[in-house]
Amino acid sequence: MSYGAFLRGLLKDPRGVSAPTPSSPALAKAIAAKVDPLHPGLVVELGAGTGVVTAALLDRGISEDRLLIVEQGAYFYGLLAGRFPAAAVIQGDAFAFEQYVPAGAAISAVVCGVPLLNFPLTLRRTLIERALALQGLGGRFIQLSYGWKPPVHLKDVELGKTIVWRNFPPAHVWTFGAQTEDVTAVRNSLAPGWRPRPARERPAGL
Repeated sequence: MSYGAFLRGLLKDPRGVSAPTPSSPALAKAIAAKVDPLHPGLVVELGAGTGVVTAALLDRGISEDRLLIVEQGAYFYGLLAGRFPAAAVIQGDAFAFEQYVPAGAAISAVVCGVPLLNFPLTLRRTLIERALALQGLGGRFIQLSYGWKPPVHLKDVELGKTIVWRNFPPAHVWTFGAQTEDVTAVRNSLAPGWRPRPARERPAGL
């Protein structure tokens, strides 16, 4: 995907883009490496942009029909829907991604390219906690960030860090993983009767 395509998306939605340059192949590969292709379930990607990381996930061995991509920007959404026709590509709010997950569907990992540091701490924390709550043991929330500190500090949650120097600017890949008891605790704290709503269909013609 050309830099021109990325730049057009940046100009249309600057707050929704992490950096003034697209992720490098090295960064995309580092993010995809955190996803276990043998772990069953959907791989949810939030804020996929032009699809650089999406392509790296395919190279990692994730089949396209296992991808659920949530992108808020209309321009990037159109690019993604055309580039990955077998994936479920949704134009919607990453912070409410659960509503696009089919009821009863398993989730293998959540990959997030949304610049979380641009959002309030409460939104960041609840997003990661809910994402982990939807997954079982071995599930992960993988966050791309250009900050030198993690977007949140969560008690009793495993946190891994990878620095990717072959990117401009250098980037961090933060990996959050919860144990079974942590997932259960978060699920119990959610509102009674809470569950993901059915996924929305892709608009016709896109």
